Amino acid sequence: MSRDSLKKTRRLVVKVGSQLTCGQGLEVGRLKAIAKQLAQLRREGRECLLVTSGAVALGYKRLGLAERPTTLRLKQASAAAGQVALMVGWEKALEAYGLKAAQILLTAEDLADRARFLNAKNTFATLIELGAIPVVNENDTVAVAELKVGDNDTLGSLVASLCEADLFINLTDQDGLFEADPKERPEAAQIFEIAKVTPEILALAGGSGPLGTGGMFTKVQAAGRLAERGLPSIIANGLTRDILLRLLAGERLGTYFPPLAKRRPAYKHWLAFAARPKGKLLVDAGAALALQEKGKSLLPGGILAVEGLFSAGDAVAISLVGQEPFGVGLVNYSAPEVGQILGLSSQQIESRLGYSHSDEIIHRDNLVVFGDPPKENLS
Repeated sequence: MSRDSLKKTRRLVVKVGSQLTCGQGLEVGRLKAIAKQLAQLRREGRECLLVTSGAVALGYKRLGLAERPTTLRLKQASAAAGQVALMVGWEKALEAYGLKAAQILLTAEDLADRARFLNAKNTFATLIELGAIPVVNENDTVAVAELKVGDNDTLGSLVASLCEADLFINLTDQDGLFEADPKERPEAAQIFEIAKVTPEILALAGGSGPLGTGGMFTKVQAAGRLAERGLPSIIANGLTRDILLRLLAGERLGTYFPPLAKRRPAYKHWLAFAARPKGKLLVDAGAALALQEKGKSLLPGGILAVEGLFSAGDAVAISLVGQEPFGVGLVNYSAPEVGQILGLSSQQIESRLGYSHSDEIIHRDNLVVFGDPPKENLS
């Protein structure tokens, strides 16, 4: 999929980073510049959604704190104070060009729970149908550390998938990804297109900036995840004049990530990146091979141990002993039940438990293996 095909984009999600929204307080001029472009895109018949950062960065200054807070309670207080100013800023900027803003605050739990995820999807669809611009941020005022999405690059990619967008544009204060840190090596060349996000590509990305919680690493990581989903994305400089209009005209700006040829269906993308595992299953090498290479379901015979407390239908991680998880899936049995039948054949489940919900602990249709090219057809 070439850049030229972006001219056909019907629905796009634009994420605006903290460095753009509140570099020196609320950057009203920058918000209006983006709003003006969104208005033009709307006149062209395109549907637009915004994901915005900046609530904490704005809020701590409004509360009189000397520096960005590090404790959870002060971050939440700052988010509460800053979100008001941030949303009013976007509302005024959009209103100046005849657009209606609609605030949506999400937590990781909203995205991890399948029913709430689908409800959010319906809300987005209704707002778009009514002609509003959804303005999305993480609900930092209530999200505790273990329930946070963590950064708005990830949030933006999840919103793009949830809304079935045609394109995700991640605006920052940098031109894109470079072969080296341009601040340290001014001669470093920009990378204009990345066919696939590999560990080597991720290694080129640095840490987070002074105002944000992400950084180039999370931006590239989010782009890689969307490519697996089959969605193109661009990391570009939001300070560049008419950046959105120029990108959708096919101009060679920013770093472009085309979609992979083999796509991960929407449901499995949710399972891989939005569902929150409530436990872990440790498997033997034979089971890992069957899952990773042969696309099989997880049977009780390949399970060595159970970690955590989960119920049937919950998401759980899958790993070899002493290694990072290589997959995630929805279990057909609770943790106590799996503990009783691990190592057995599927035919022995009923004799051990007195009943059998399924021959599989995790069916392949409810299983995602990381880093493995998806084999499913889009349907």
